Amino acid sequence: MNAIENSRRIFLKQFGVAGAAALATASAESLALPPSAQTVTSQTAPTAADMKQAQTRDARMAWWHEAKFGMFIHWGLYSIIGQHEWARENEGVPWLQYELLAKHFHPRPNAAREWARLAKRAGQKYMVMTTKHHEGFCHWDTQLTDYNAMDQGPGRDLVREFVEAARAEGLRVGFYYSLMDWHHPDGAACKTDEAARRRFVDYTHGLIRELMTNYGKIDILWYDVAWPLTAEQWESERMNEMVFSLQPGIIVNNRNLLPGDFSTPEQHIQASEAGRAWETCMTLNDSWGFNRGDDAWKTPETIVDNLATCARGGGNYLLNIGPEPDGSIPSETVERLEAVGKWLDTNGKAIYGTERCDASWNVNANYTRRGNTLYIHQHYWPSHTPAAEWLDFYKPEVVVAIGGLKPKVLSARLLKTGQKVDFTQDEFALRLTGLPLTAPDEPASVIEVECDGEPVISHDAERPLWPRYKVGMSV
Repeated sequence: MNAIENSRRIFLKQFGVAGAAALATASAESLALPPSAQTVTSQTAPTAADMKQAQTRDARMAWWHEAKFGMFIHWGLYSIIGQHEWARENEGVPWLQYELLAKHFHPRPNAAREWARLAKRAGQKYMVMTTKHHEGFCHWDTQLTDYNAMDQGPGRDLVREFVEAARAEGLRVGFYYSLMDWHHPDGAACKTDEAARRRFVDYTHGLIRELMTNYGKIDILWYDVAWPLTAEQWESERMNEMVFSLQPGIIVNNRNLLPGDFSTPEQHIQASEAGRAWETCMTLNDSWGFNRGDDAWKTPETIVDNLATCARGGGNYLLNIGPEPDGSIPSETVERLEAVGKWLDTNGKAIYGTERCDASWNVNANYTRRGNTLYIHQHYWPSHTPAAEWLDFYKPEVVVAIGGLKPKVLSARLLKTGQKVDFTQDEFALRLTGLPLTAPDEPASVIEVECDGEPVISHDAERPLWPRYKVGMSV
């Protein structure tokens, strides 16, 4: 991890409020990173309110499990600086200077319409916007502070514009809300001063109440960074009870230090245990907010692979954009998301509504599953191998082979073209043969394989079954 990557994640690890805070008691299965890169912290035991929310969870989250792919939007005063969303703290900008940015924040009207249209083209099904980030600036017409979009430079309610834009494109609406607040005078004092804590908690609950009251139906509340208080000090149970009383159909994450409805690994993919919903949030480059010098853009290949990896683990992928100060979307962002959307136009069946898939790793391919159907996402197309000259296993060319697949395969076809794929199968491997010499799709070609039971790919189960011959050459 380089020096500028994930200031927020480093902060979370230091203060024990990482997105994995509410992973349940069983060990999590890592799908992408080694254990040294994971962050798992203790959780608060489920409360009576949690138990009540669990009774409606399946119904509230049905659309979310189907959706799989969402857009995160980090946009605020820090976008004017254009050097990462933590610029105020990372660079130690004095508050009396930083506040001036609020008067010079002049986004063009309805910039959110472009975000929503891009999300739709990208195949994303929901959007989550930063209503208040750590800098404390409120993007809506709040009655609790004049440090807000209506009273400062924009002169209008940016949250309302976002909500209307998302709904116009048929997308679900989510609000990000940072509990941590660098700007509020009680934002740090609340840790040791009870009077300050009382004021700050009342202020926080009041802001959340406004967000839950003034914009119609809201689908997601995405809390972030609970520093410096505990769940008890935040009165998080009362906070969630208020949220659900105003928005009965909403889903909430785990970053107010209660389990919530889903866990939130950040900048890495880590599946929760089976039965626990989770969502990886990730940047398109190394920054959440607009950073004009950050050119570490993920490729469409990486984005598609990450999306499939999340789906394989039964999770969602919340991919971030960082609009420029006026709300414009960097061209690099547009190009990548449109490429992913084009792929999803053909291959969405292999992502949306898929279920957790029990599959060993494969450097050349990824896997997703719906019922008894396995989707093989072949990233590196096999084409010609000189080994075919000596090994019948690789004839006729081109062969995609999956070792350790159970159960029996009934049929196979290319998802891009619908072309039937020939195959043979024994107790060790499925061989898909006679495939095109060049990849039929980019950045991944998907093969749909129908099985007579739930597909499982296990190298561990396969390994003991191999016939062993003798020390040295057996042929």
